[in-house]
Amino acid sequence: MPLDALDSRLLITMRANPRIGLTELARLLGVARGTVQARVEKLTARGVISDFGPTVTPEGAGYPILAFVSLQIAQGRLTEAVQALKALPEILEVYGTSGQADLLCRVVARSTPDLQEIIARILASPAVQRTDTTIALSVQVPFRIEPLLRATVGA
Repeated sequence: MPLDALDSRLLITMRANPRIGLTELARLLGVARGTVQARVEKLTARGVISDFGPTVTPEGAGYPILAFVSLQIAQGRLTEAVQALKALPEILEVYGTSGQADLLCRVVARSTPDLQEIIARILASPAVQRTDTTIALSVQVPFRIEPLLRATVGA
């Protein structure tokens, strides 16, 4: 179900003011507090809002190296590979992909030697046949959702 204009404004305001309370949010949006609470609950139930926790940066946690590691998986061993990847805390995300690679991992490391060790641990799984690693040098467009929210409702 697409977002309406109020949902979009609500999400944009919440992202701009992460510590805002429901009463202040309602005041800024010009709607009743109960309306805001109902909308937030609905958006959470639908999975539009996924969490309310603080955003923690890997750099701030001591992991300044970001890499994207593509994996080719042995035929029929995807589940085994994913389980092995879940055991490595430096792997932040894993996506199934089409094309040359079967999986794409977002990996953080404390240093390039640390990254090399993480890749060696990935390759230790018999389910992983090959890896290809790209180290990110800089962030050109950071994760963003506000432009999409504005475009969705023409705000």
